[in-house]
Amino acid sequence: MKKLTILLALFWACAALCVQAAGKLDMRDVVSGKYAAQRINGVNPLLDGEHYAQISDDGKRIVKYSFKDGKEVGTIFDVSTARNVKLERFDGYIMSPDESRILIQTKTRPIYRRSFTAEYYIYSVRNNTLEPLSENGPQQVPLFSPDGNNIAFVRDNNIFLVKLLFDNSESQVTKDGKFNEVLNGIPDWVNEEEFGYSRAFDFSSDSKMIAYIRFDESQVPMFSFPLYRGMAPAYEQFAEYPGYYSYKYPVPGAQNSTVTVQTYDIKSHVTRQMDLPLDKDGYIPRIKFSSSDPDGLVITTLNRNQNRFEIYMANPRSKVCRLLVRDEAQQYIKEAAYADLHFYDDSFVMMSERDGYNHIYLYSVNGNLIRQVTKGNFEVKSFIGWDRKSDVFYYESNEESPLCTAIYKVDAKGRKTKLSKERGTNNAIFSTNLRYFMNTYSNLNTPPVITLNDNKGKVLTTLVDNEALKEELAALNLGKRELFTFRTSDGGTELNGWMVKPADFDPAKKYPVVMYQYSGPGSQMVTDSWNNGARGNGCLWEMYMAEQGFICVCVDGRGTGGRGAAFEKCTYMQLGVKEARDQVEAAQYLASLPYVKKEAIGIWGWSFGGYNTLMSMSEGTPVFAVGVAVAPPTCWRYYDSVYTERFMRTPKENADGYRLSSALERVNKLHGKLLLVHGLADDNVHFRNTAEYSEALVQANIRFDMHVYTNRNHGIYGGNTSLHVYSLIADYFIDNLK
Repeated sequence: MKKLTILLALFWACAALCVQAAGKLDMRDVVSGKYAAQRINGVNPLLDGEHYAQISDDGKRIVKYSFKDGKEVGTIFDVSTARNVKLERFDGYIMSPDESRILIQTKTRPIYRRSFTAEYYIYSVRNNTLEPLSENGPQQVPLFSPDGNNIAFVRDNNIFLVKLLFDNSESQVTKDGKFNEVLNGIPDWVNEEEFGYSRAFDFSSDSKMIAYIRFDESQVPMFSFPLYRGMAPAYEQFAEYPGYYSYKYPVPGAQNSTVTVQTYDIKSHVTRQMDLPLDKDGYIPRIKFSSSDPDGLVITTLNRNQNRFEIYMANPRSKVCRLLVRDEAQQYIKEAAYADLHFYDDSFVMMSERDGYNHIYLYSVNGNLIRQVTKGNFEVKSFIGWDRKSDVFYYESNEESPLCTAIYKVDAKGRKTKLSKERGTNNAIFSTNLRYFMNTYSNLNTPPVITLNDNKGKVLTTLVDNEALKEELAALNLGKRELFTFRTSDGGTELNGWMVKPADFDPAKKYPVVMYQYSGPGSQMVTDSWNNGARGNGCLWEMYMAEQGFICVCVDGRGTGGRGAAFEKCTYMQLGVKEARDQVEAAQYLASLPYVKKEAIGIWGWSFGGYNTLMSMSEGTPVFAVGVAVAPPTCWRYYDSVYTERFMRTPKENADGYRLSSALERVNKLHGKLLLVHGLADDNVHFRNTAEYSEALVQANIRFDMHVYTNRNHGIYGGNTSLHVYSLIADYFIDNLK
């Protein structure tokens, strides 16, 4: 009996060790995508309203699927059967308005965050043939004309036109484009980065004219950073001597590009400049021709402070610009105003926060308000579409909770129907006739579930359930995710957070804590979504840390999104002050919990999150023992003009705000062990920020650690880099908090 007892004890001990071993995450698996959720990407609704297109997983076909049941019904393009040109695979595609031709994108090379060059081929659906769009070099942002007979694109900062009915003859529309001086039809770095677009031209509805924004950046100050030979990839041209990259980058208060709107008459070759009443230092975040009126060119403008938004209707020939709508805010106008603007035959839809929350407004084409479509203390996250015949609007909003999103429709009488079924995060892609939609749903503990639905909300079929992933993760015995709220010490502000606890969590023990945050204006890191965490994908990095014995936490402080304009814009003119205070408050709340080791709380973040890590560690309350700041803007005078001035105005207007918001000014208050991480080729938040901050630490005689990554941009990736940086961060907390 004694021997049997010993054998059973050994058996259960071995079984426990096997379970424990099976449950161990490897950092390689965290960053490699081994446990990535299955998704459906690149969905393109087709004209008939019954089908959608998608690139096959191997990048060799464009496949046609039914919106009713998700079944494959045909192949639109296949590299193995297309004639004239042989391709191994392709990167993307653009369909002509009637879907008879397709631009096939190959050899894509990134420029900045959204911009890239590629070599495009014109595919004829009827003839199954491929031919080059141009043989004179790679192209940017190609666009079909509405009649499908012309394609315009940008090369070397100039616009070119290919006429398909004239044997693909290529002509040059603009000739003054020059690197670091003039850009035609594409935005400069700061406009691309902060206004979120890469193409700045459009065709008129009758395909006879092209309108484009011209960016003159000749007077914008230059910025340079070094490049080395490096690895993955290696730049052999710098093997003997380092090189550098130089481009125009305006800091707050500096000269921006001068912008104008030009039109080009394709037949007469006449170029005109619109008589736009724009401030000398104003912005043009979007232009677009009316889909029904060839003489209607929509131009949107912002003043430099970005608190006055205007919509003009310009005549492309007479050059006259007529004001339709002016929307003003005490602080700033959010991107949805110009990014979610939709014109119809005799009306248009726009978004505004004028009543304190982002809502949908319907206007006549003359600029008269017809009605406010949505109302309430919630945010419309995106406008999906308007069925004009039934006068029903479709949209995504967070009216259930600031942490959730759902899909809705509302009719002209204000009768609202929720179309998505599950509480959590829902995103939809609708068919062109708005009869069907593909919904992607997830919550904190459920990986994405993708369904096809009709416009009454009925689920027609489930395309992806990620059950296999759930079983894999369940076998790993990972940590526990949960949402929580708390009130700050003044009792006036409720903040939302999520927490990941170890799988074997014992409330009688005390655990070190790692807090992750971003905290930037309008951001949301705390949602009821699978995409939470430093790397998204079910808080997988946090699960790794939980296995090492940590509790991981994220809290959205004041200034973050989802809770209306007052909550989001309360940080105006003093970025980082309230945000840092709220991370300190979060740490103090956590320290009050019986299972938290209050002397072992760390904080980290990337970009704005790195900045707020420094601000929080030097807020004056010594609650953080360790911090990691990745790619942080340490002084807002070093960051770009558009972003910084949106929230801070210029240094001349707000000198005190810039001083209070500078991490450099708080160096002497820094408390805790600090690791600084930055990429040397960061075109967004320049290494200058970390260089100046580290020098300030040296002169203050404060010890710190620092790691730089050769030739890496703001994302710090490539080759083995992601594994290295996320392991570095994890190990820093493991070595210094446990």
